[in-house]
Amino acid sequence: MQHHVPRRPLLRLGLLALSQVGVLALWWLAGFKPGLAALAASHGAVLWSTFNPRSQLLCPALVRLPGDAPQVWLTIDDGPSEDTMPILELLDAHGARATFFLVGERARARPALVREIVRRGHGIGNHSDSHPQTAFWRLGPGALEAEIAASQRTLEELSGTAPRWFRSVVGHTNPFIAPVLARHGLTRVAWSARGFDGVRCTPDQVLARIEPGLKPGAIVLLHEGAAHGHNVQILRRLLEAMERRGLKSGFS
Repeated sequence: MQHHVPRRPLLRLGLLALSQVGVLALWWLAGFKPGLAALAASHGAVLWSTFNPRSQLLCPALVRLPGDAPQVWLTIDDGPSEDTMPILELLDAHGARATFFLVGERARARPALVREIVRRGHGIGNHSDSHPQTAFWRLGPGALEAEIAASQRTLEELSGTAPRWFRSVVGHTNPFIAPVLARHGLTRVAWSARGFDGVRCTPDQVLARIEPGLKPGAIVLLHEGAAHGHNVQILRRLLEAMERRGLKSGFS
């Protein structure tokens, strides 16, 4: 699969700053109402891109697999956890492969699970070092570098290979993420199908949300270790649904 490491990320920051200069110029030349409208539009675009995981404005992201082969990419966030081994056994039983987007500090607490993921032929991605769920969207360049670099070091040390994929916490982004990803050779991965299985839910609810997007090329977002305890059962039912539809799982 082609990687989409951000190219010329500082140019994006420069254009964003230039847009605000343009807003000020419009306000000065055309008056309050046009200036305010332009300010609201520019800030609205940034906020929309920050909270829309599939937006490409602030940082490029993979949303689906290229082509129309009967293949989906299973991605599993938030591990390693108590669910990791049952998930690995389940994937083996179905001959399926996935990419685990791991949290650095959780990987350091369970290093054997990281090595087991790799030993069984699955991929590993960077999902930040401490998973700052409520604050990730507003982190500055220094804090983002610390989060991403620390997790990258940990996962490379434990797995033997530096991750190539990055999943933003809660899918959020901001104008400072692209330069950090570029420095570390990381590609941001979003998704095209999700079931909100990281929060309180039932397996039926999750499958009903995922199945409309479960088609060739889908990138499916799953979680492990959620408090509701259904993540393994959800994956089992998803794999069964994929088999009924003739879909295989794969990654690169």
